[in-house]
Amino acid sequence: MKKHLLIILAIVLVGVLPFSCSSPLNFKMIKMGHAQVPSHPVHDAMIFLAKRVEEKSNGKLRMKVFPNQQLGSERELLELLQIGSLGMTKVSAAALEGFAPTMSVFGLPYLFRDDAHQKKVLQGPIGKQLLLDGEKYWLRGLTYYDAGKRSFYTKDKSVETPADLAGKKVRVMESVTASNMVKAMGGSPTPVSYGELYTALQQGIVDAAENNPPSLYTSKHYEVCKFYSLDEHAALPDVVIVSTKVWESLTPQEQQWLQEAADESAEYQYELWAASTAESMRELEKAGVTITYPDKAPFREAVKGIYDQLEIDQPEIYKIAKAIQAVN
Repeated sequence: MKKHLLIILAIVLVGVLPFSCSSPLNFKMIKMGHAQVPSHPVHDAMIFLAKRVEEKSNGKLRMKVFPNQQLGSERELLELLQIGSLGMTKVSAAALEGFAPTMSVFGLPYLFRDDAHQKKVLQGPIGKQLLLDGEKYWLRGLTYYDAGKRSFYTKDKSVETPADLAGKKVRVMESVTASNMVKAMGGSPTPVSYGELYTALQQGIVDAAENNPPSLYTSKHYEVCKFYSLDEHAALPDVVIVSTKVWESLTPQEQQWLQEAADESAEYQYELWAASTAESMRELEKAGVTITYPDKAPFREAVKGIYDQLEIDQPEIYKIAKAIQAVN
């Protein structure tokens, strides 16, 4: 609670209200915070979003982007949106589990068949409904960004089968689904803030982590972890979110500008992501990272029980998962 109050105080001190109106200049400024470093392609997409909002509105609606956890962790940013102390954020779908429960479906291992399947789901009725499911929790999803596929990276040896995770402390996001997946594969899930992960790996607080290639590269975690095993166990999208308190304060025209700019930034981000993934893989190889492509079958087999248990414990989420898998 004390930390949360300090973050709110810092936001007020730097003028980062959820949005501000400047009467003499006649424009509204929306403040957006996120956790990624400025060199990450997701940050570039948000800068593009800000540019398009300003262009569409002829300067009447503007955005200022604060990267690198300047305003808090993903969980803290979501809490700030809920209370109306921040306007927008971008978080992993996993971070939304505790805020908009249906979003937890995206954390299920091997949910999508391939990239085309995932994109069709996200841009279709299921994806659009999930974006709006958070409104009752004061979080309105605007669009999805590609966050690639998550795979394990380790300090001592490659992960070729789930058995190689036995006894390892694996960093996970604050996500029950992610924790259950690592447990099913034999590892010991250990939640660690993304901003603290480099040090946690260095100091042996965790032995391994899992993420996509651009995040592994831009975070410099490869300096500590020299083994990257592309089991591609999850394909969690990122979600661009606006506080409902801010959304409802905008005129219908301003809402349209913001939604259109978000949709355009998503298309731009998909292009950036593909290029960044290819570049990151090249740079990781140049840095001496051992990259392997393990057989995915044993990993899929290890997590089958998650779906069986989901049907019992969370039938609503299970129903959404089956609907996603049924999309052709």
